[in-house]
Formats: sequence, structure tokens, C-alpha cells
Amino acid sequence: MVTVLNKSKSLFNTYLSETRDEQVQKDSFRFRRNMERMGSIIAYEISKQMKFSVREVVTPFGIAEEHIISNPPVIISVLRAGLPVHQGVLNFFDYASGGFISMHRDHDKEGKFHVSLEYISCPSINDREVILCDAMIASGASMSLAYKSLLSKGSPKHVHLIALIASKEGLDNLRKKLPSKGVSVWLGALDDELTAKSYIVPGLGDAGDLAFGAKDTE
Repeated sequence: MVTVLNKSKSLFNTYLSETRDEQVQKDSFRFRRNMERMGSIIAYEISKQMKFSVREVVTPFGIAEEHIISNPPVIISVLRAGLPVHQGVLNFFDYASGGFISMHRDHDKEGKFHVSLEYISCPSINDREVILCDAMIASGASMSLAYKSLLSKGSPKHVHLIALIASKEGLDNLRKKLPSKGVSVWLGALDDELTAKSYIVPGLGDAGDLAFGAKDTE
């Protein structure tokens, strides 16, 4: 299942438009905050798909029956660009566990890059719902490797993959490597073009650099 949020008109679109705007991007605090807000909205949409149980709540005047999530998810983010999205999801899932995946991208002389896993740290994911967060799905290589590495840590009940923007090519590549069941993809927007150097067009640029500053390449 693939859900693209900007196909429907909501406040989500305002935050997405600001993350794309090169003038607003000059304010890194606002850029991170908008990523966080979009993560929270996606978390709310994901919550509608989860299993709930009835809980009796004692009020000053009686007892109310309310539905609550039966088992909080495990939230895992791809460092570093996924961190603001992770925080946005965590803002809505108060009792969630957390984990992190670090990857290394090597660029060759042609400008193409190769992704390798550095480490993964997470709690038990056996029979749990997992939300895997990243900012972008460009070629799909990072997200597919993150998903594969996640399965080395256990057998989740369901995995929700989150990205704020994806390219159509990246989504197609990702789908070829995902199972037909047990995985959902949640996107803020789906853009048409991916350049030879794996930049999404129109995209928004380098989410990690915009959120946290340019990396030292020395």
C-alpha cells in the first residue's frame, strides 16, 4: 500500500511547500520544524491502521470507554536526515520505542553513489509494528537497505516506511525489493524526475544539509 498525502488538501501541504521553498530553507530551524510537523501528521494517518483495544477510564463523574493503541510501535530513523521526521512521529506515539540506522554513501567518479550499512541499533521488533523514517527516497537504495537490515533484527508484524518526498523511479525500485504483504509506504509527495546523480526534481535539495548544516567533506 502506498499513500501520498499531498494528493489531498490539508495543512500538510503548507508545511511541504515551505520545505521546498529555497527562501524559507534559509531558516534551518523552520526547515527542521516543518519536517517534524509532517512526521507528526503521517504518524496520525498511520495510527488509523493500527490495532486498538478498549480501555475503561475513570473520570470525576463515572467511567468512559475509549479506544487506545494496543501495542505502541518501534520508531527507527535513518541518520541523519530522518531525525526530524523521527521526532515528529515520536511526538504522537508517546510510548514508542526507538532505534537508528547509520549508512555510508560513497560517490564514484561518475557522480553515482553506493550505499553501505554502518550500524543499526534498535530494541526487539518481533511481532511489533515498525515505523522506518527517512526524509527522501531518491533511488530507493538507502530505504531498501534499511528495510533489509531491519529484518536481521527480528520479524516485525508490519513495517511502515515514511519519506517526505520520493521520486517515481525510487518508489518503483523500492517496490521491487519489498514483499507483497506486511509493508506500507507513506509519502508526503511523489515527484516525477530523478537526475543521473540521484537528485529528485523538483525535490527540495539535500534534506540533511538543510536541517543540520553542510557536511565536512575533508
